[in-house]
Amino acid sequence: MLPGSHRAAGLVDDTALVRAMLQVEVAWARVLGTPISVDGWVPVLDPVEVEAAGNPVLPLVTALRARVPGPVHTGLTSQDVLDSAFMLLARGAVERASADLARVAGALARLAGEHRSSVMAGRTLTQHAVPITFGLKAARWLVGVLDAAGELEAVPLPAQCGGAAGTLSRAEDPIASATAFAEHLGLVWPGMPWHTYRAPVTRLGDALVRTCDALGVMAADLLTLGRPEIGEVSEGAVAGRGGSSTMPHKRNPVLAVLVNSAALQAPGLGARLHLCAARAVDERPDGAWHAEWPALRALLELVVVAASQAAELVEGLEVHADVMARRAGEAAADLLAERGGGTDPGAYLGAAETFVDEALKRWKG
Repeated sequence: MLPGSHRAAGLVDDTALVRAMLQVEVAWARVLGTPISVDGWVPVLDPVEVEAAGNPVLPLVTALRARVPGPVHTGLTSQDVLDSAFMLLARGAVERASADLARVAGALARLAGEHRSSVMAGRTLTQHAVPITFGLKAARWLVGVLDAAGELEAVPLPAQCGGAAGTLSRAEDPIASATAFAEHLGLVWPGMPWHTYRAPVTRLGDALVRTCDALGVMAADLLTLGRPEIGEVSEGAVAGRGGSSTMPHKRNPVLAVLVNSAALQAPGLGARLHLCAARAVDERPDGAWHAEWPALRALLELVVVAASQAAELVEGLEVHADVMARRAGEAAADLLAERGGGTDPGAYLGAAETFVDEALKRWKG
């Protein structure tokens, strides 16, 4: 179980996937001229039947045909239904993650503004470098989050509509049918089927991984700065969170740990999507498509959970500017060595505050 999975409840689980597949079938029935209504019905699919079919679409179609009159699924193939359903799941996940990324950005903007002049030691390759401000560090995180959020929201989510081998051979007017189908779903019609052209999935995956990258940098920095021997930040205290099973004194920075964990998991999942894309052979893949599903679902869930955790993390972050200033003063000899010495780290900040202001301008739009 993914720690924090409750934050993504109902977005990408089995029930959500079946519901999305039903939405796809209903949209296609409208294209066929036989509107149907499922009235909130979501069947529980038999896993034995799913295995026998190789995917969950055939058992769903069988259950649907037993329930409603008129043509169902005629002219589609299982990949059309499942790919389109995954795009619907992705839309919901992206909307949820985007809302939480906006919270992260807002909290980081506040921290950057409040601490634009809070001096701290800059560190490169784990060692003291020159003085910076905590506001500058928060502004850098802010820019990363804004970039990632922009990429995520810009990813096109296309409908899949190709029939048995990507020719839409059973549709009387293939292009009009596919266009109407996409419109019913609120997805994009990309101009042709993408059964074996998996760029829609890898583009989405890349944006999801990039989001975890941005959140991971922030979390990793906070974990370092929160070490007891540094003590420049603390994760906000929440009753019942961060305890140890053996050491009663501990208050572990759980949210930062979990966001950092997500950033470490995401690239592998994204890489699997690219591997599957490279093996999408013939007109319908023989396993590469199937291997894609769990990776995409896991990545969607991971990003939704990490974005929610990151929002809570930065909104409750405790910044110990006094500790930062004291440590910078104690390390003045190192921090000011570049300028030939001195005792006031705050006098050697270059354009740190200007860079903070630039990041805040971008956040304000």
